[in-house]
Amino acid sequence: MTQRIPREGRGLLDARPLTVERGVSRHAEGSAQLRIGNTEVLATVSIDHKVPPHQRGKKEGWLMAEYSMLPRSTQDRIARERNLQNGRRHEIQRLLGRSFRTALDLKPFRNQTLVIDCDVLEADGGTRVASVLAGYAALYDLSERLVQTGVLIHSPILYPVGAVSVGLVDGEIRMDLDYSEDAGASADLNVVATLDGRLLEAQGGAEGTPMDPDVYIQLLRAGIVGAGQLLAEVQRQL
Repeated sequence: MTQRIPREGRGLLDARPLTVERGVSRHAEGSAQLRIGNTEVLATVSIDHKVPPHQRGKKEGWLMAEYSMLPRSTQDRIARERNLQNGRRHEIQRLLGRSFRTALDLKPFRNQTLVIDCDVLEADGGTRVASVLAGYAALYDLSERLVQTGVLIHSPILYPVGAVSVGLVDGEIRMDLDYSEDAGASADLNVVATLDGRLLEAQGGAEGTPMDPDVYIQLLRAGIVGAGQLLAEVQRQL
C-alpha cells in the first residue's frame, strides 16, 4: 500500500504560503526575492547594452535567463554548476527565457539584452516555477523604475506571468508540490500561464507509467488556475 504524503494541513489544490519583496538588490536594475513554502529564489534583472548576433539590426532587444542553485540550497551540498552543459539547468533556462520573452515588449530595449538571473537560495520543490514568479516580480520592479524615472512612458509588460507545479500523488491531483510530493508523484507538470488563464508553457509528464490523456488535461487545467492564483498573490504584494 502506498504511503500517503502529508500536505502540511493544506488542501489538495492549495498553494504553500507565498511572500515576495521587490527592490532587494542595490545594484541590479530590477530585483525580487520570493519564498513559497520552504523554496526561496532571488531574481535580478540586468541591462546589457548589446545583443547577440542573431538579434543585431532588429527593432527589438533580447532577453535571456540564467538559473542556478546555491551549494546548500538542498539538504546535502551540491557542487557549484561550473559545467555549462548541465541539462537540467539549460532546460529550466529555456523555460524561463521563453516565458519572459512572451511576457515583455522588447521594442523599448532595442540593442539591449535583459538578463534575468534566478538563484535558488533554498530548495523544497518547485524551484523553476518559483523562479518564474520571482523573475516576473523582478521584471515588474524594473518596469516601475524605468517608468518612474522617465526612461519609459509606460510599462513594457504585456502579459503578467505566473507558474505552478501540479502532480498526481496517490491518485490525487495536487498543486504546488514540495520535494516529498514531487519525488512521489506518478505524473507532474510545471505550468506557466497568464492571469486571464492563457497558457504559455507546460513542461512535464508521466513518471514511469503512462497516464490517461484525460488526467493530463485535468492536471493542465488545475495548473492554469493555480498559476493565475499565485500570480494574483504576487501582484497583491508588489
